[in-house]
Amino acid sequence: MRKSLFWIVLISPYLSFAQLSDSSKTQLKNSAQTLIDSKDGNLLLAAYGEVHFNQPMAEKTSYNGSLDVHRQVLLFGYKFDNKTSFITEIEIEHIKEVYLEQAFLNYKAKPWLNIQAGLLLIPIGIINEYHEPTTFNGVERPLINSTIIPTTWREIGAGVAGNIPSIGLRYQLYAVNGPLGFDNEAKLNGEKPIRGARQKGSQVTMTGIDVSGRLTYYGVRGLNLALSGYWGKTESSLYHNLHDDSLSMKSRADSSSVGVRMISGDFRFQKKNFEARGELILMNLSNTSQYNAFTNQDLGKTAYGYYAEVGYNIGKLIHAKNKVVPFFRYSNYDTHQQTSASLIANPNYKNWAYTSGISWFINPNFVVKGDYQHFINGNNNTLNMINLGVGYWFR
Repeated sequence: MRKSLFWIVLISPYLSFAQLSDSSKTQLKNSAQTLIDSKDGNLLLAAYGEVHFNQPMAEKTSYNGSLDVHRQVLLFGYKFDNKTSFITEIEIEHIKEVYLEQAFLNYKAKPWLNIQAGLLLIPIGIINEYHEPTTFNGVERPLINSTIIPTTWREIGAGVAGNIPSIGLRYQLYAVNGPLGFDNEAKLNGEKPIRGARQKGSQVTMTGIDVSGRLTYYGVRGLNLALSGYWGKTESSLYHNLHDDSLSMKSRADSSSVGVRMISGDFRFQKKNFEARGELILMNLSNTSQYNAFTNQDLGKTAYGYYAEVGYNIGKLIHAKNKVVPFFRYSNYDTHQQTSASLIANPNYKNWAYTSGISWFINPNFVVKGDYQHFINGNNNTLNMINLGVGYWFR
């Protein structure tokens, strides 16, 4: 029943095609694309941020609530000329943690071809690239974007990106360093397989090249469809100063690295006041048996996650100036979908979540959010959560 609900919502945009007589296209842009395409001069500035309140609730257990300035982000861009620009994004998390989330040069070789190099967002899934708080419902990002897709995931690399407006297609293809799976200790685990292995551009360890790509179709009004992928291996510090004739050292290093393959499909759809989105992510990890034996971890072989969400803007019904969107999201993920023969799957890693809430846009670039979440895991343990938040974006 749960999977049926997801696929019903996933295919609902196709059922609306016959009703869409307007062939105009809707390309959704994140903050970096918005700055690159801006006509506002050479120096470009933007910012976004969000403040959250989270209150867990459970029977016979009391919890403290958490109030947090979760993130405040500053974006800077500079256009050297009509073809060459630079984009960077500086994020402050929880007041005290400072990160560089993007920093890349963009060269527009052709109207349909951009060459990019630097610290790049991995183009997989929706939220990893489109995570400004005014672009999604719910106080917190969807669960699969912290467990399977390690949002926000960025690595150093280079590649190409561009749009072909005549057919409503955007493409991205990058070669990047891989996640650091071992550095004197294990960085991978069964609960959140590669989240702890993101290198984030900081003193990166690199042995080989990983590849990530994304195709987005926006040729039908109100609809964005995308297919993303990632292929490669995790990096390991044990490959440094490795002698070719030392079979034991090579075997030890090989046991500290795993192969990573990910594929994701997603859609975003809006028609008048109705909106929907959904995402499916599949992950395959190889060499997990050797990695677990070497590191004493519980990494699974395959993982999956998906969510489906619907919302409706009731702003006009209640005479509000801007959007007011009640929404519902169903999520399911399992990071131990399959495990090696020597590892028993952990039912705590299989989770369902039901999120219902509302996004009230006081201004198109300022949103007040609230939602209620009900969580269930494979052991039938439950947890409820009330989340409140505010978010903004401007340039």
